[in-house]
Amino acid sequence: MTLVRRALATLAGATALVLLAAGPAPAATTPPPNSMASMGDSITRGFNACGWYSDCTSRSFSTGDYSSVNSHYLRIRAVNPTIQGRNYNDARTGAKSADMYGQAGSAVSQGAEYVTMLIGANDACTGSESTMTPVSTYRANIDSALNRIKAGLPNARVAVISVPDIYRLWYVGKGSSSARSTWSLFGICQSMLANPTSTNQTDVDRRARVRQRVVDYNTQLAQACAAYGANCDFDDNAVFNYPFALSQVSTWDYFHPNTSGQAVLATISYASGFGW
Repeated sequence: MTLVRRALATLAGATALVLLAAGPAPAATTPPPNSMASMGDSITRGFNACGWYSDCTSRSFSTGDYSSVNSHYLRIRAVNPTIQGRNYNDARTGAKSADMYGQAGSAVSQGAEYVTMLIGANDACTGSESTMTPVSTYRANIDSALNRIKAGLPNARVAVISVPDIYRLWYVGKGSSSARSTWSLFGICQSMLANPTSTNQTDVDRRARVRQRVVDYNTQLAQACAAYGANCDFDDNAVFNYPFALSQVSTWDYFHPNTSGQAVLATISYASGFGW
């Protein structure tokens, strides 16, 4: 939640469950950063937010510069103009947690003072339940990436954002014939979205297990961020818990956030962060 032109698999959004907090966030008096980088997958790349099956980084919730999205970057720039032009999008469409180490290296080389990381949708959104990333592997990948950031950017602040609730995507989209046909045609997130109208216990149980995997990923994110220390802030499942609507999802794939979806993602994730 991999994807793009092969099976699309990379997004989601919300429901409820408060997981482990990642420790106290730095005080609001912490000065805003002069540079930032974003790590993640197609959600952070703004995939399908403005173009047909293509990245649209200007509308990224994190480092984009599209005014109506009001990204983290634009919010920071409003209080610290020095960050102008120092917004690096290191995410890659189709990325999984295993790719975070390499993206962390890019952020380090850019000298980013603030880093956002949203990853895990593609680890859960695969062709089948059996191919989801194991929780232990996911955690090891996250630790590896965070350790690289901490070693290379010891003073940088890191915002770890919860994986959206892909069960919510199924819930809001299963009643739409357009969504169902698109999911099937492109093989989108079949671990969760296969047989979307089925009420067979086998399918009900499968969806519950896939959702639980996302919950488990978020637990690991919270714990990893807490272990990192005061410069890491987990969103306390703010993104996972948000009850997004189908109208906030691209009608090209019924999977990725559209412009309004990116805007709400920016608002929720920024509000739960460092408070600049």
